[in-house]
Amino acid sequence: MKYIGKSVPRVDALEKVTGRAVYASDMTLPGQAYMKMLLAHRPHAIVKSVDTSAAESLPGVIAVLTSKDVPANEFGYYTYDQPVLCGPCAKPYADRVRYVGDRVAAVVAETEETARQAVDLIAVEYEDLPVVSDVEEALKPDAPVLHPDVGSNQFGHHFLENGDLAEGFRQADVIVEADYNTPAQEHAYLQTEAGLAYIDEDGRVAVITTGQWIAKDRKQMAHALGLPEDRVRVIYPMTGGAFGGREDISVQIIVALGALKLHERGIHRPVKVVWTREESILAHCKRHPFRVHARWGATRAGKIVAAEVKMLADGGAYKFTTSIVTSNSVLNSLGPYEIPNVRVDAYDVYTNNVPRGAFRGFGGPQGVYIAEQQVNKLADALGMDPIELRMRNLAGEGSLQTTGAPYPPGVTIREVTEQCALGAGWELFRDGTGWNRKAGYGETDQAQSHKRRGIGVACAHKNVGFSFGYPESCTVGIELYGGREIERVVIRHGASEVGMGTHTAITQMAAEALDIPMEQVELISSDTAEVEDAGSVSASRMTFFIGNAIKEGAEIALQKWRDEDRPVKITHTYWPHKTTPPDPVTGQCDPNVAYAYTTQAAEVVVDLETGLVEVEKIICAIDVGKAINPQQVVGQIEGGLIQSVGYAVLENFVEKDGRVLTANLSTYLVPTIADIPEKIDTIVMEIPDPRGPWGVRGLGEVMNMCLAAAVAAAVHSATGVWFDDFPLIPERVLRGLGKLNGRTP
Repeated sequence: MKYIGKSVPRVDALEKVTGRAVYASDMTLPGQAYMKMLLAHRPHAIVKSVDTSAAESLPGVIAVLTSKDVPANEFGYYTYDQPVLCGPCAKPYADRVRYVGDRVAAVVAETEETARQAVDLIAVEYEDLPVVSDVEEALKPDAPVLHPDVGSNQFGHHFLENGDLAEGFRQADVIVEADYNTPAQEHAYLQTEAGLAYIDEDGRVAVITTGQWIAKDRKQMAHALGLPEDRVRVIYPMTGGAFGGREDISVQIIVALGALKLHERGIHRPVKVVWTREESILAHCKRHPFRVHARWGATRAGKIVAAEVKMLADGGAYKFTTSIVTSNSVLNSLGPYEIPNVRVDAYDVYTNNVPRGAFRGFGGPQGVYIAEQQVNKLADALGMDPIELRMRNLAGEGSLQTTGAPYPPGVTIREVTEQCALGAGWELFRDGTGWNRKAGYGETDQAQSHKRRGIGVACAHKNVGFSFGYPESCTVGIELYGGREIERVVIRHGASEVGMGTHTAITQMAAEALDIPMEQVELISSDTAEVEDAGSVSASRMTFFIGNAIKEGAEIALQKWRDEDRPVKITHTYWPHKTTPPDPVTGQCDPNVAYAYTTQAAEVVVDLETGLVEVEKIICAIDVGKAINPQQVVGQIEGGLIQSVGYAVLENFVEKDGRVLTANLSTYLVPTIADIPEKIDTIVMEIPDPRGPWGVRGLGEVMNMCLAAAVAAAVHSATGVWFDDFPLIPERVLRGLGKLNGRTP
């Protein structure tokens, strides 16, 4: 059966279009109670006392939870640095809130409205502390320290050195230097955070919730609740969007605590919580803002010979995934280029802002913005076409990365750049002068003299899988049932379905590998009671990793079937090429298993009177290795590009002194149908990755990597002005054009 490369309907399509699809926020169980949480709504303070008496006396209130109810009052993705509930308890420094969304108490009640009323009756005595909301201020010797047990607001340093930087700049004929600020970004998934907790038939505390890695959620929950992992069960139904934001814990521990405490009191009832949009924006993580100084040099012949980057990552109040996000930004801040002399220093910094976490691209879009702005500025300074400059510096098969290790096999950044350039109107002149773009940009619109048109380009690579020596693996269960022929197949896996079609791709790959109809494939997924650890649905890894696990496992299962060892039940783990951690002195390493590659061009119209930037057209070339489901691939790419339009020109997340000023979707604007470009030309390339199953490359994030830089270059093409901060909202553009004074928030 041939299913790889076919646009078969999604396995969840009918349920979704008929409204029968069940999400965590839809789930109901008999007798369930309802939870609401008390958020701090202040950026930095010590919780002196929490008086719950008035809330507990409200009719319909079943329980009120505070810090003293949490067995181990701490959690975190890599470091247990965040209290579950802030307040007086045995854990040092858990008695303080560090951002507006810290949770102080939770109420369980008969109805959601009663729980909401009870939350308002909880009296908290705070001792406010000085607030630090700027990364540079946070690093000053006299800055208030958010985590006294750490002793500093700097909690990570990432660096990379190669070659001789001083010599590289001596060789440079042109040097460009700039300061950049990349913004925070809200995930704005359609389904807010939700959880439904109960005690299951085996006595485990079970939570039906939204997430991206069931094993990681279970580990943090078990630790905070003081339970062995086998007494905690995590179940993911359909999830209404994730984009990295659901890698970090939100409601899971507290709603599980509610069910446990009720159970201990002889009250055997499920507990449900659903955050409002404002709670979601205030309390859960955002894309990391970066403050960056970059200095790059090139020769007149167009060879980039030196690059120096200094980065400060605003991690917000807690660590979350900051360290790995920043590490990925280090790599991407140098782009997919052969640069012999480099130095990058990057620092993770605590502030009293909302914590920062994973967001589609995982630090890549921030780093790429820096690299591609620098390359476009070098091209401008050299009087060289930006495609031509890239072609003189892009890596190829066998090239060394700036980390010193060879690129993983299957380097196609040159191929995607060529296809994007041709699609966007560039020409390769045969007289040896290289690439050049047709004229017509940076000119006044003939019909509307106050509008100018521009075009810009940027390129990027995106890691597939976790980096820097993380012990990657992916485990699946394969079961074959039938008589003479295979009649039914069960695939057990832990891959979350967060909207991008993972379960459809898994079904297609299983049917292909086992040579059976898709209709015979049954998935048992995302329930720690039923499946092994497949790893996170993040880092563009799941199709690549689980595809390899299925492909390898299918060969073993089929051999057992041929040997008549039936029914077949196997568990198989895929172990990829091992990466290595950074050298402690130079940062040199073999960082990634594989890469995906993209180059994108953006055509914009800039209104010189209003400052409005309209992205009219996107040309996006992406090498996917092999499209498992071409229709899903195009949908993924287009959705990610529209999300990138929001990042580039629209989504302005505003915080001031640790307080969020854009806490709902009327003040934080995301793209609507009116903001979608008139035309998106998607060029899907299929150059097989030697390490990928059926040649597959990771796809989930690569389209988000470089559009912001392409848009910035296009605005420069239109106006002659470089914008080193974004999003390019009208106020920022008008100020850059000299038509407004002051600073854009």
